[in-house]
Amino acid sequence: MKKQTMFKRQVGSTIALAALCLPAQAGVLQGQITGPAGKPVDGALITLTNQAGVSETVYSDKGGRYTLDTRLSGTLDLRVRKRYYRDHLDKVNLGSDGRELSARLDEITDPQELSDAHPSLSYFSKIQFDKDPKARFSRENFARDCLTCHQIGNSTTRMPRPPEGWIPSVQRMHGYVGNTDAEFIRVRAELLSKGLDGSLVTSKPVIPTDDLLKRAKIYEWRLDDSNVPHDAHIHHKNNNAYIVDMFAGKVIEVNLKTGKATHFAEPAQGMPPGGAFTKMGVPAPYGLTVPRAPHSLSEDSKGILYLTDSIGASIGVFDPVTKRFEHHDVGGNAVYPHTIRVDGNDVAWATMAFSNQVARFDPKSKDMKVFNLPATKVDGMACCQVPYGIDVSPTDGSVWYTKLFSDKIGRIDPVTFQITEYDSPVMGPRRHRFDRAGNLWIAGFSDGTIAKVDPKTWTPKIYKIPTFAPGEVPSPYSVSVNPKTQDIWVTDTMMDVAWRFIPSQEKFVAYPLPLKGTYTRDFSFSKEGWACTSNNPIPPTALEGGVPELICIDPGA
Repeated sequence: MKKQTMFKRQVGSTIALAALCLPAQAGVLQGQITGPAGKPVDGALITLTNQAGVSETVYSDKGGRYTLDTRLSGTLDLRVRKRYYRDHLDKVNLGSDGRELSARLDEITDPQELSDAHPSLSYFSKIQFDKDPKARFSRENFARDCLTCHQIGNSTTRMPRPPEGWIPSVQRMHGYVGNTDAEFIRVRAELLSKGLDGSLVTSKPVIPTDDLLKRAKIYEWRLDDSNVPHDAHIHHKNNNAYIVDMFAGKVIEVNLKTGKATHFAEPAQGMPPGGAFTKMGVPAPYGLTVPRAPHSLSEDSKGILYLTDSIGASIGVFDPVTKRFEHHDVGGNAVYPHTIRVDGNDVAWATMAFSNQVARFDPKSKDMKVFNLPATKVDGMACCQVPYGIDVSPTDGSVWYTKLFSDKIGRIDPVTFQITEYDSPVMGPRRHRFDRAGNLWIAGFSDGTIAKVDPKTWTPKIYKIPTFAPGEVPSPYSVSVNPKTQDIWVTDTMMDVAWRFIPSQEKFVAYPLPLKGTYTRDFSFSKEGWACTSNNPIPPTALEGGVPELICIDPGA
């Protein structure tokens, strides 16, 4: 499926484009973005895209000025975007159109058009949730239960419909975690029908523009012929991106210099379509028919990649040099390998989401151990605790996991394998990471927070992600730590932004992202310090243009 063009000129747009042909370095585009009455537009996104679907974006500063030093060439699509303004769309040929390009944006005044410009979060927040966070139908539990892999409120999902029209959607989301409670499903369908009734959104959240944005640049690579590229990892040795495409059953290699994407299908190697679920006699999640469905990946010291085969119940191994795969069955009745990390001894650790386990694979001895985790109370509507994220402490090698539906954080001693669990300081803990000093950073998907925890004392410090309209609480999917700067990068699933948290200043910086319907996973970091992630809502049609992509944010010096 080819990406639909984003650059058709909008009817009725009144944009003034000046091509002044000032002397400038080749490949540099610069100018000023203004609004009505010539007022500068701060934080507009100026994007150039070539025919291969590679994009580069910068932000305008407080004076509306921007400079885009691009490596793209030929005839390029230009888009200038700022929420609550109409897009400016045009063609640019740097060889003939000059180097100074300024645009005037029209503010949106039509109520329906203005409502449509809101992020998914604004629509989700229209639902009349129970006020008690622990209540069955609270916003917090709804987010954890029904936003795990979906956006509610994007242009695809928010179509008005009666309650019975919502039941298949809720059944699908509940079914993913084994809940068939008909009454539970009925009430959720009614809440969705009442909340997403076609009425207009008027909250108009405005994200403040930080001065750091004027240093930043965003790169995007369109991933044609992909389906749901789940996690992205920047290889420590060759600096290429490796992305596991879960629904297509393959690994995608992207050269960040050339933009070339190469696809490697994960071989069945004895696994039937539908993987281990077919062997159990039950349908695979999402109706998947691939044998493996890789979900997460991690790199060892030699540059070998380890994968979780979500429906294949195995740990996969991919060699980026030879391009060969091998698979190692987890065993132990493990169901749905989820997130994987490699420790300092090149041993791989992975969560088993639907069987409440953690697996340990030693590639030297080929030894696979499966640890049954403590049974804990399940919140929300899930069948089970759902061990989710996992990471390894840099100070003592201990392995830490989250339980998404039990609000627990667990520790596995790397020598004795003793398991200790703690109450999570945040609600709906998903993916977490350690910083260099051994502090544990956790994303609270349900309550819109991140937490810094000292594992020795279990002393947490909670940081609320900014909200810009009443009740519109972000849903952070994961935290990642830049290995050089130790800044914390946070993915967001509902606002079309990425968050950067600077610990020394206890400050959040929001980076608005170029596409509507953005849904990002883990961040990984290039040698240049770029923060890179995949953009892949389910279904892909929820993303503007309909094709997933790789995104890298260069925060600048």
